[in-house]
Amino acid sequence: MSAFQSMFLPVLAGLILLTIGFSNRERNWGVLMMWLGMLSILGIMVWKILEKLA
Repeated sequence: MSAFQSMFLPVLAGLILLTIGFSNRERNWGVLMMWLGMLSILGIMVWKILEKLA
């Protein structure tokens, strides 16, 4: 698995969580999915930034 694929799949999963959560935002689990999607994408960004700094 290439470096691009190993980063693309988690980002894609986070975006799918955001999309499904946003379409169901009137339900509690939809809001939870939006939170999980945002935290996963933010976590990946922070991880990559810290990886470049070290």
